[in-house]
Amino acid sequence: MRIKELKHTDSDNFFLLAGPCVIEGEDMALRIAEKVVDITDRLRIPYVFKGSYRKANRSRLDSFMGIGDEKALKILKKVSDTFNVPTVTDIHSPEEAIMAAEYVDVLQIPAFLCRQTDLLVSAAKTGKIVNIKKGQFLSPMAMQFAADKVVEAGNENVMITERGTTFGYQDLVVDYRGIPQMQTFGFPVILDVTHSLQQPNQSSGVTGGMPQLIETVAKAGIAVGADGLFIETHENPSVAKSDGANMLQLDLLEDLLTKLVRIRQAIKA
Repeated sequence: MRIKELKHTDSDNFFLLAGPCVIEGEDMALRIAEKVVDITDRLRIPYVFKGSYRKANRSRLDSFMGIGDEKALKILKKVSDTFNVPTVTDIHSPEEAIMAAEYVDVLQIPAFLCRQTDLLVSAAKTGKIVNIKKGQFLSPMAMQFAADKVVEAGNENVMITERGTTFGYQDLVVDYRGIPQMQTFGFPVILDVTHSLQQPNQSSGVTGGMPQLIETVAKAGIAVGADGLFIETHENPSVAKSDGANMLQLDLLEDLLTKLVRIRQAIKA
């Protein structure tokens, strides 16, 4: 699979999708992108900047959803142009697929929407890479049918992301067997480290998380052979407007990625 402008593809490293949960503003997005680009260039990790231009799946009506669709999408385009990196963002409807495809390189299907046929087909028809997040309610092997919808719509550029399975009402668990199982479909498989550590459905209406386990989950994902990692990161997660409870603090990213590269090298030796 080829993503426009993706550097370091000859390094035999895992690739990384990373950035803030949601675009909160231009300066914030550019600062985070600059930091991650610097780290991934030095470690020779292929990098895709991640940022949601709008958060549609929110626990409460008063939860932050975004700064405006067009404004956020233009910021994603500016990140791409400034740092020469591809970008990925979530979409929630067929109309959004068409709109977002004008600005980003990868269209991401949220986990709760991974069975939505019209959304998958619309994303496929843009010709962009389609990253499908596995529903928290699906087995790994059931994701074959979601991927098939994109392929049968004429687009073989598919990625699949594991992001944990519902474990009771307020927790998720990662079944690492699912990574090699989904790799049998013939597409890159990504582990979403930070969303796998969410604790949803809290009585406060704000999703919780266990960021202290980010390193543990990421190490395990690389050890079992994940093709890529998805990590949401923020300069100060405590004030983030979305998913602050499970994001990685930006100044911890380099140390984590350095350890993960060593694990990757060890299993490839």
